[in-house]
Amino acid sequence: MTKLLFKIILIILISLGSKAEIKRISEGKLDANIKIIVYESLTCSHCANFHKNVYPDLKKEFIDSGKVFVEYRSFPLNLAALNAAILAHCNNSGDTDILHFLFKNYENWVNGNTVDELNSNLKKLINEYNLNLDFDKCIGDKNLENFVLEDRIEGVRKFDVNATPTIIINGKKFNKALTIINLREYLKKLI
Repeated sequence: MTKLLFKIILIILISLGSKAEIKRISEGKLDANIKIIVYESLTCSHCANFHKNVYPDLKKEFIDSGKVFVEYRSFPLNLAALNAAILAHCNNSGDTDILHFLFKNYENWVNGNTVDELNSNLKKLINEYNLNLDFDKCIGDKNLENFVLEDRIEGVRKFDVNATPTIIINGKKFNKALTIINLREYLKKLI
């Protein structure tokens, strides 16, 4: 059993029924007709590609215009992704700044052979850019850890998420290649 899977099972057993009061990372108008959930892992190169090549047009055309509300959910694929997701939620008011920052700087911290190396890279990046996060305090926050792992569990149970990124649009899994062309075509049909 992998360490991450063991940790998920342990969290389930410890925190059955408890939900931390942590704001979800989201953007757009909450009352938009189109609701998108993005399940992603911060160590996933495809997710980083989504934030680099698809997200800017999605934001410009659909989020900023009030047509789409996007909620980002954590689906960590390994312990380094779990720690990065915890950091994205730490001291978070629900905005996307740290999440987008981590994906934008993906190449700068997702290099290494161990979780310790990636954690060291993350800590250095956070300190270098003065993000006002206490790395050790954030990583040690069990409520944040539970919140992130509960997102992953819910993704599997509710939407059968098994890869990242997985896009859910108005409750249905988007099954086409994740390009802005395919996404734009699909969203325009819902407007």
